[in-house]
Amino acid sequence: MALKPEPTAPFHSVQHALRVLEAVSRHGDGVTGAQLSRETGLPTGRLAPLLLTLRREGYVEQVGDGAYVVGASLLLLGSGAARRQVLEGRLQNALAELRDSLGAAVYLSRYLDGEVSVVQVADGPLTPAVNEWVDFRSSAHASAAGKCLLAQLDHDGRRDHLSRHRTVRLTSRTITDEKILFAQLDAQAATVPVLDLQEYAVGTVCAAVPLTAGSSAGCLALSLPVADVHRLRAAAETLSRRAAPVLLSLAL
Repeated sequence: MALKPEPTAPFHSVQHALRVLEAVSRHGDGVTGAQLSRETGLPTGRLAPLLLTLRREGYVEQVGDGAYVVGASLLLLGSGAARRQVLEGRLQNALAELRDSLGAAVYLSRYLDGEVSVVQVADGPLTPAVNEWVDFRSSAHASAAGKCLLAQLDHDGRRDHLSRHRTVRLTSRTITDEKILFAQLDAQAATVPVLDLQEYAVGTVCAAVPLTAGSSAGCLALSLPVADVHRLRAAAETLSRRAAPVLLSLAL
């Protein structure tokens, strides 16, 4: 009985793709299709559809002059600074899309090493970021983002934080009584946005939703001028619905 030929075609395709990626990686400033053909030994008829597939999957990109460069998907397979840069870029793009759709400045915050940290901000001329007139690390009790992060901590974690950052009054609306603050945090449902109605700064209202990736607490927040307070709840609900792509970017 005759043996079936081994299915070598798929393996050859993979080998060809790897050969192309290796060649592209050697040329940081880009490489033309003609040069790739010469370096890989692949005829244009075979190289063209392969490059099309690699572009579609994001492994290579074509720049303005038609040359091919390494794509984001290939960088994500690696590690170090290049990978971090790609992830940060994707995350910033996701925040910018949220900013434009909400008409509000958008913030990504994390609770890292016992402190509130604003990791990234997407703002603009028409959506200015809130003026940080008091360090965000010292005002978690007054801001939507800070309260959203504190709500994700256990009782001891909150006590530890407030032992280092006292609940000082920032505006007439700031909650300074720790018992009232803790009761509010305990009653906060994870599916309901946390609001800041001029508790941090007069003239600014904010909302935040939890965004937990791994074991660290995180949140997505927005800010609006108080004149737009009528848009706050709808914007907060949209923020909550649109949080998934940001969470995915953090989880990669």
